[in-house]
Amino acid sequence: MVNQVQASIQVSSKLPVSYTPDVVVVGGGASGVAAAMAAARNGAETLLIEQRGYLGGMGTAALVPAFCPYTDGEKPIIRGIGLELLEKMKLAAGEAFYSRNKDRLDWVAIDVETLKGVYDQEVLESGAKILFHTFADQVLLEGDRISGLVISNKSGRSVVQAKLYIDATGDADLAALSGVSFQTGGEQGEMQPGTMCYVVAGANKARFDQFLVDTGQNIALENTVIEAQQNGDLPEGRKRISGIAWITDTVAGFNFGHIFGIDGTKAEDLTRAAIEGRQLIQVQIQFLRKYVPGFEEIHLVHSGDQIGIRETRRIAGDYTLVVEDYISMRSFEDDIARNAYFIDIHLANASSTMTIKYLPKGKSHGVPYRCMLPQGKSNLIVAGRSVSSDRPVQGSLRVMPNCFAMGQAAGTAAAMASRDGGGFREISVSGLQRRLIEQGAWLGERPGYAEHDQAALSSHIEFEEEC
Repeated sequence: MVNQVQASIQVSSKLPVSYTPDVVVVGGGASGVAAAMAAARNGAETLLIEQRGYLGGMGTAALVPAFCPYTDGEKPIIRGIGLELLEKMKLAAGEAFYSRNKDRLDWVAIDVETLKGVYDQEVLESGAKILFHTFADQVLLEGDRISGLVISNKSGRSVVQAKLYIDATGDADLAALSGVSFQTGGEQGEMQPGTMCYVVAGANKARFDQFLVDTGQNIALENTVIEAQQNGDLPEGRKRISGIAWITDTVAGFNFGHIFGIDGTKAEDLTRAAIEGRQLIQVQIQFLRKYVPGFEEIHLVHSGDQIGIRETRRIAGDYTLVVEDYISMRSFEDDIARNAYFIDIHLANASSTMTIKYLPKGKSHGVPYRCMLPQGKSNLIVAGRSVSSDRPVQGSLRVMPNCFAMGQAAGTAAAMASRDGGGFREISVSGLQRRLIEQGAWLGERPGYAEHDQAALSSHIEFEEEC
């Protein structure tokens, strides 16, 4: 540790300090957007750092076609900033899109370019600053505290010195650079496969819907996929389409197929996955044109900037959320969110089986504040899919609505800690919960909390229940 501190002092003395916010958020996906907005809205000077030139993470960079459910099947449980952003995207996407999705809260299609603009506007209006095209590549440490981040971009290398740090990278990059212990994947370190999602134009939704009626299939098209595999027109392995999300009646996003054996924390694996993913898309386009009415004239208009990643690191936190907590629908004294999404672990290789576990309709479990607190660090918090959990629970927590909720909690906690001059463990958790509830979050049935009116749920889900 002495050598580490000395190295930090040497680095910081050679590089200029470019920013000194109260709170810095690294990663501009769902958790990072919500964290930055929450921190700024609660009075903290906030900087959001993102490696790309836009916000949104897997929803924009990887083209995940739809938001996973916001409800437990009966009522919205992801509210606050996450629900606010969903509704703003619906409105900004135009009258036709809004009419199609007005009463939907589950599996709402993502209009990527609209969502990018909404995120820009909402983060800036919150008072947070955004720094695009920037990596945090080194952490400066003083004891159990982060004293600064070394960032790299076109302007050069510099140091960001903040009071509080939020790791919203999805891969726990900041925590790993800080020396926090973590686990990856399954018992042998195996990772869930990635998916290269994409968007096509020139489709005919009415013709496709009639094909579903005529064949008695659902949107997974399992019979059609198997037929194409038997004919050699699709590779063996995945037996169904994970999801089709209709943005308009002629434009659709696809979550289809897997790229196996990749580690999302390794540039070499991400490179291979990008190349193989684009090759697989071309095979799938030919399949759709040949086998699926309504897609005969489609044209590929956008493939993901990167492969969609489902899991990498999971930090060692003050509490590890485990599958027994999920199954028993446990609540915690320090709950900062609720989760009802099903456990969804994709096969690690083509011969493996899926793991899926649902909670009863209308039920959820608590997400404790402690699972976001990495052991051994006082001014660092982690939000998103890399919080402290076992692998089955990570297969449920990892989706974007949950990331919004965890991000809002992390940002609010950071603003409170900044104001009080302490670390994340020194804030009043009950005070954090009260503030989250006041700002629209739902933490279950709690005394003194007036239940919001239940939002109308869609009676027809057009996106297969899988992300």
